[in-house]
Parts: sequence; C-alpha cells; structure tokens
Amino acid sequence: MSEVSLSDDLARALDGDDAAFGRLVGPLQPELRAHCYRMLGSIHDADDALQDALVRAWRGLSRFERRSSLRTWLYTVTTRVCLDALANRGRRLLPVDLGPSADHPVPDDVAAIDVPWLTPYPAPDGQYEQREAVELAYVAACQHLSGNQRAALLLFDVLGFSAAEIAATMDTSVASVNSALQRARAQLPLPSVRSPDDAELRRTVESFAGALERGDAEALVALLTEDVTWSMPPLPQWYAGAEAVRAFALAVPMARCGSWRHRVTWANGGPAVASYLAATDPDGPYLPWSVNVFDFADDRIAGITSFLGEGYFRGFGLPPKA
Repeated sequence: MSEVSLSDDLARALDGDDAAFGRLVGPLQPELRAHCYRMLGSIHDADDALQDALVRAWRGLSRFERRSSLRTWLYTVTTRVCLDALANRGRRLLPVDLGPSADHPVPDDVAAIDVPWLTPYPAPDGQYEQREAVELAYVAACQHLSGNQRAALLLFDVLGFSAAEIAATMDTSVASVNSALQRARAQLPLPSVRSPDDAELRRTVESFAGALERGDAEALVALLTEDVTWSMPPLPQWYAGAEAVRAFALAVPMARCGSWRHRVTWANGGPAVASYLAATDPDGPYLPWSVNVFDFADDRIAGITSFLGEGYFRGFGLPPKA
C-alpha cells in the first residue's frame, strides 16, 4: 500500500469507515497472528487474541497519534491483549514438561486432557519474515518465560523494536525492559537459522513418512539425531534417544496401529507430515490421526511432536481422509 493510500485510508478509518480500517490492518494480520502465537503458544488463543486486538484497535483508533507507525501501534495493542490473556492462565506445555522420558514403549497411554497443551502453527507457504521464530522448540522455550520477559524478547530480538518502543508498548521504563531482556536471554537463545533448504528438509520428512508406511525402523532411525525426542500430546509419555524412539516405533505405530498414509504439509516454519490411519483394513478408509511437527539439526530430525486429533487437520486445511 502506498503512503498516499495509507494516509487516505487512515483518514477514512478515523471517520468511521470500517472497510478502510480493514484495508489498513489486512496486510499486517499474518504477522500479528504469528506474534500472538509466539506469545500464547496456541493457535486458538492466538486467533482469539488477534480478534480482540483488532476490535480494540478499531474502537481506539482515535488514540493513534501517529508518533509511531500504524504497525508499531498495532503491535502495542496486540501485545497488551496477549499479556492480559497470559495473566489469566498458565503456560502451554509439551509432554517433556511433565516429567522424565519413558524407559519402555507404552502402547496404551492415557491422554492427559486437562493439560493446556502447546499447539502447532499452520503456515502453508512458510513465507513470512520471522519463520525461525515460530519453530516449535523456540515457542515451547518461550513458554517458560514470564509474560513481560516473553514480550520484551520477542519484540526486541524477533521484531526489531527498540527498548524505548518496547517500554512504551508495555507501559514501563527502558530500564525494566533491559532487565527483562537480560533475564530472558539467560534462559533462551536467539531462534536458530537453518542451513538446509526447504527441499532438503522436505525430502527428510518424506523419508520419515515412507519409513513409517513400510514399517522400516532402521530407515527411520537413519533420519534421526542420537538425542532425538518423540512426544504425542495429549499423551503424557515421551521418548528420548534414537534407540528409545526406535523401540517405540517398532512396538506401537509399526506393530499395533494399522496402516498409514501421509501427506506433507507445513507447520511452525518447516515441512511437517499429516498422518492418516486405517486401523483395521489396509484398504481404508484412512482417517486423520496426527500432525507431526519436526525440529531439525541440519538435515536430520532432532524432535518429533505428533499432535494427535483430527481437529488439527481442519486448521491446516488438510482433507478429511487420504
């Protein structure tokens, strides 16, 4: 949008034109949604927070004094909505947060449905600026920070806000922002920047899917790092190390579940795999089972998080059967 168009639409929006407001905020919604997800760890919470933030921004547009850009002002509104949401609930979790890894395969694990689980982030094309900052491992680590630390770190390291801008956003002092940044960085490094390209990572996850479909545990292990983890929320058990993951794969998905089909999708800034299961008949139907999100170390898989449930498939725009 040109500066002239932006100025015209802002004037119209200030006069009560909601269509003009929609044109102003529309291009910014994908990055604001990603910010809400990083803050809250749940795409459902992120969508609710973004909707709330846009309503607040529309109702409070007259308070936009143009001392900063409209984008900065919208991030201020959105961050405050997220901080309000965090004040009313605990952090989002993964199975690794609940206790030690399992020492043997657990085929009949019981779901922990009362846990506020972290959820995957659907990003079909992966083309936005801060893709590494929605990696599952990074977002999960952010959940261990306080709300203020989380906001300061994300605004500074991911979005490039100055300490003074963050102080204005959080209605605090620059000294408080710098203190929050120091404490946050002591717990959390910058998000990683991957060296392999997407095509190479896609080949890795396609090989993962193929190994599961064939029941080939050795081919699967060849794709993993030695310290790989595999978890399956809402099941609380998780597995650590290539041998433990191999034992689990042999005992449960390759031996007990049925026949698999897979579709490559995109989640948390990288290629992911949607798993469809035919539990009793290899001729189908193949129904939604899990969305598998990966953490990578170079071109190998360092973490597998299999989010169980057909509800995730709708959010990713995946078909209801394979």
